[in-house]
Amino acid sequence: MAVASGFAPKVPQMSDETATGSDWYSEDAATFGDRVAGAREALGLTRSELAKRLGVKLKTVTAWEEDMAEPRANKLQMLAGVLNVSIMWLLNGHGDGLDGPDEAHALPGDVRAILTEIRQVKTEMGRLSVRLGVLEKKLRQTLKEHG
Repeated sequence: MAVASGFAPKVPQMSDETATGSDWYSEDAATFGDRVAGAREALGLTRSELAKRLGVKLKTVTAWEEDMAEPRANKLQMLAGVLNVSIMWLLNGHGDGLDGPDEAHALPGDVRAILTEIRQVKTEMGRLSVRLGVLEKKLRQTLKEHG
């Protein structure tokens, strides 16, 4: 399904190999939003605190973490600086960033599967929300023309 905004969030598919160790935040295992949220949480920041440091609204940080939007280049650079990670790591998981959890702290497969399904449902809800907004706008315009 195409997303009306032109931005299609990627839903990560975690295998047993990518759910532990250094591949935890790789491009195949995590999205841009996952990496932003992970780095923010590792610093002990709330979304509100991160938004304040970046000079953006809370809903902007929320949209980034939920893969509903991406920052412009200047905010991406600021974001990487505040989170103490490289821009490349934020974009694709390569470069200076966070390590994944140790294998001893890795989540069991059934928990990962549930979390993956939750992420997929959230992504689909976001897509449907965008689609609903487009349809509502189209309906308003059509009613106005026939009005």
